[in-house]
Amino acid sequence: MFSKEVYQQRRDALKTAIGEGIILLPGNEESGMNYRDNLYPFRQDSCFLYFTGIDRPDLCFMIDIDSNQEILFGDDATVEDIVWTGPQEALALQAEKSGIAYVRLKSEIPNALRGGRNIHFLPPYRAETTIKLSEWGVTGQPSVPLIKAIVAQRSIKSAEEVAEIEKAVATSVLMHQAAMELGIAGMTESAVAGHLQAVAITGGGNLAFPVILTVNGQFLHNHAGSNVLKSGQMVLCDAGAENNMHYAGDLTRTFPVDQSFTSLQQEVYNIVLNAHQSAAAALKPGVLFKDVHLLACERLAEGLSDLGLMKGDPKEAVAAGAHALFFQCGLGHMMGLDVHDMENLGEEYVGYTEDLKKSTQFGLKSLRLGRSLEAGFVLTVEPGLYFVPDLIDAWSAESKHASFINYAEVEKFRNFGGIRIEEDFLVTPGGSRLLGPPLAKTIAELDLVFNT
Repeated sequence: MFSKEVYQQRRDALKTAIGEGIILLPGNEESGMNYRDNLYPFRQDSCFLYFTGIDRPDLCFMIDIDSNQEILFGDDATVEDIVWTGPQEALALQAEKSGIAYVRLKSEIPNALRGGRNIHFLPPYRAETTIKLSEWGVTGQPSVPLIKAIVAQRSIKSAEEVAEIEKAVATSVLMHQAAMELGIAGMTESAVAGHLQAVAITGGGNLAFPVILTVNGQFLHNHAGSNVLKSGQMVLCDAGAENNMHYAGDLTRTFPVDQSFTSLQQEVYNIVLNAHQSAAAALKPGVLFKDVHLLACERLAEGLSDLGLMKGDPKEAVAAGAHALFFQCGLGHMMGLDVHDMENLGEEYVGYTEDLKKSTQFGLKSLRLGRSLEAGFVLTVEPGLYFVPDLIDAWSAESKHASFINYAEVEKFRNFGGIRIEEDFLVTPGGSRLLGPPLAKTIAELDLVFNT
């Protein structure tokens, strides 16, 4: 936990923003994988964590703004519980560490919510939370004012938060270094991914998301499987750690199985690298991240034109969406307590504004973050090129964007795979700063890793 003053200041700011009524923040429960007592690893709700710091299941936090009371609802462990889990810290002590004055039994929640007052709650993303809200008599729609207030707070990372994110990124770097060391011919994807999870756990936390490690990098979220790595292939590794305070890291590297790119792989890799470096250099307060995304798309289109896969004016090609044959997703997303920070609150609130709406164009509609950047934002930059045979066939059959795409040349790349490069950045008053220790990224840096 941070100091109790941190959580008190966060709650005071939230109360001021909402102004009246009750703010209800249910914590998460434990959940069975295949029967009740075989549990998934517990993960606390991130908003509950942000405002209380208490990492324990079966709790609910309520702020009664009108009476200026903050109440933690939950039950202390019984003797029978302790037989299975060992002693647990009393809720009253945990509440004190968070600066919360009142602790009540869970059974008292329905009574505390009676009275017909306005109850502000967030969109539930777990079925059990939806059921609890119903049992407590909470009706109506999630509170848009609460969503907007929390997004405004959580979007700007404090120095303490940035320090925790950098710890997670540092462990993520170690994971990728392990992947480069172990990703040799004869290893399976899942064997390498298993080692990466061990690195994350050894770092004091766990995975921020299931490891994406694949020789089929053309598929955006292709998790590790039974494929055996072979010489001549590339491994795309998208992996990140979550530290013990649940702050996330998220990095991607693409590297050759046999420690040396082919000349064609190197050409395509450098196109992605140029797009990544151009986008990173453009980060600063006041810039629309949508424009940074489009800049990266143009750099990709320019490189693909040099390879003969695209033609015409790159800016016009990107405006038409022709580049999305090769780059079907967005350039990046916010990151913090969630690897896709606050995404459960709604992309329209986290990544967009009343004046800037998400596009419906293929590719661009997958951009999670489009709004103007502000100092204190933490985000990813992750351009890529993905050669998906099914998509190539579909577009080629209808000659889609034929004025910008040379399908005869594209056909030669149908078995190429995919390349992505991803890093995490803090937006600063004067620009941006790369988070965490450096990880090999250029061809020369990768060659040095593999030949050391």
